[in-house]
Amino acid sequence: METGLRGKKCLITGGNTGIGLGISKALAAEGVELAVAGLQPEPEAMAELERLCGKAIFLKADVSHESEAVDMVRWAIESLGGLDLFVNNAACARHEPLTQITSAAYYQTLDTNLSACVWACREVARHMIPRRSGSILITNSTVRCCPAYRESSYRISKTGLKAFMETLAIELAPFGIRVNQITPGHFHTPLTAAIPPHVENIMKAQIPLRRIGEPSEIGYSAVFLLSDRLSPYTTGSEIAVDGGLSLRPLPLYSEEEIVKMNAQT
Repeated sequence: METGLRGKKCLITGGNTGIGLGISKALAAEGVELAVAGLQPEPEAMAELERLCGKAIFLKADVSHESEAVDMVRWAIESLGGLDLFVNNAACARHEPLTQITSAAYYQTLDTNLSACVWACREVARHMIPRRSGSILITNSTVRCCPAYRESSYRISKTGLKAFMETLAIELAPFGIRVNQITPGHFHTPLTAAIPPHVENIMKAQIPLRRIGEPSEIGYSAVFLLSDRLSPYTTGSEIAVDGGLSLRPLPLYSEEEIVKMNAQT
């Protein structure tokens, strides 16, 4: 089915590695021109995106700083000649027990995962509102709906993202701008490559489909939500791409296990 995305211009944060790269590849395959923001250029990934879509530029930005998030959007608009799509995907995770959370790690998580999305969406909205069209996609996490050990800061940031997405969808709907959320579960990425096989087997056992996802699989869902042709009446919605993980609670740790894990951190 034709997506209607060819020739559209998209800014994506964290779009040259992991899940973000899966989304970028799916969009590039549909002929979307890309501005990919991140901390590192990842030349091989950028070259592949360029080959797929014809135009893929890298913008170096640390979106945890408001000024850099603002500049990022401005550079993307200038480089691409406008923006039709925005994907907020950049994130960081600090896994600390409650008793060991530091203010630095806490605010770094919130600034990267939540505040950066607010600042970027503000600038993107200012560009899209006069055009009375656009589509915004926010990447979340199943941790938001599945509480897990040592995830306090991360889960706070992701819960805030869901609330922000819903509010943004209401505010921008009168201008023809759709806002949706995609919620990935466990995926094979460079960050998960070091997970020992026995741990991966435990992860698979928690997933109803009994396997870890591939980044390309979340890319397909992203294309659906971003396309005005495939989902023209969809806004304020969430698609979980997690093999069914969010349908079941994660196993609880015993007191003995928690003490042992705390001792190892």
